[in-house]
Amino acid sequence: MPAPSLASTPAPARAVQRDEPFRFENVEVEARVTYTVRLADYPHPAADAVKVAEQRFRREIDKQLGGDVVAALRAFQNASESSESDLSKAEIAMAKRWAKAYDAARTAGFRDLGDTDEAFFDVRPI
Repeated sequence: MPAPSLASTPAPARAVQRDEPFRFENVEVEARVTYTVRLADYPHPAADAVKVAEQRFRREIDKQLGGDVVAALRAFQNASESSESDLSKAEIAMAKRWAKAYDAARTAGFRDLGDTDEAFFDVRPI
């Protein structure tokens, strides 16, 4: 039985696609704004404890809001500075999501820290 020739073997789909030039205009850019979390006014600034608290806070707020952290923060800030009649229902809902998520994240972040009466987590977009 004769061996199959290379000419009769179909080329894999990947090889055909690789020959075409990559078109950047077809790529959707993900609008992702990052943010920082800082534990502020904590009276016992043990570096490791602060870092762990900030990581716990960030992990929980990401879990609660997913990719909407910055959008929810901005909606909350807008709601704080505006009257309810100036806001859309979506903005009000997003601001409420922020308040609930921040509360859960604060609880997670302050776990095991001790005296935290004055301390708070400062979240800022970058």
